[in-house]
Amino acid sequence: MTALGLLCTDHRGEDDYPRIEQLLGSDVRVDLVRLDPGAGITGAAEELRLAGADAVVRTGEGFTHDAEDEVNRVEELARQTGMPASSTALAFVNAARDLGATRVAVAAPAGTHEETARLRGFLRAGGLEVTGTHTAATGGDEDALLARVAAVDTPDAEAVLLTDPALETAAHLPALEKAVGKPVLTASQVTVWEGLRLAERRVHAPDLGALFTRTPASEG
Repeated sequence: MTALGLLCTDHRGEDDYPRIEQLLGSDVRVDLVRLDPGAGITGAAEELRLAGADAVVRTGEGFTHDAEDEVNRVEELARQTGMPASSTALAFVNAARDLGATRVAVAAPAGTHEETARLRGFLRAGGLEVTGTHTAATGGDEDALLARVAAVDTPDAEAVLLTDPALETAAHLPALEKAVGKPVLTASQVTVWEGLRLAERRVHAPDLGALFTRTPASEG
């Protein structure tokens, strides 16, 4: 059994994780620990240790820090929890790299120009070229998600990123990838993939998209 610990600071979209757990199979457990924004993680870290988590990924914050700060925060999280750690923001970069995608189109939550610029800078620092961005309000059914990926996709993009952690996308990944003919990476999907990568686990789950049909980079 591989146990993944997720520290969630935004509870929207968290219903995706039980769906992903089900698609992964019976030997992977995804434990959600809610964490109020700005709160210390001492209690959450203890909860994760007691649950037997093999790795921890912080999610719900999106791209709220620059790349250097995010790496520092993750290193501190690893120190405090005593286990391999990462974040959803870093997971997007690692997942794109694992797919061999260096040019990405990015559908982001509605935000300011500064927030969009920070997201672009974060991905650029990770070696990714952003071919286009599109922002939209959180929420939507499959049709809305399809419209979102279609609006941002560009011919030269090698993958499409849906970076909003509040979106519930697990049930729609095959349809999204079929629509654009390329990998689609979403917040909940890459968060769990990152936890598995840290735990050195490979899980073949094509219903979770192209990302889950490959061997994680740490094993390749």
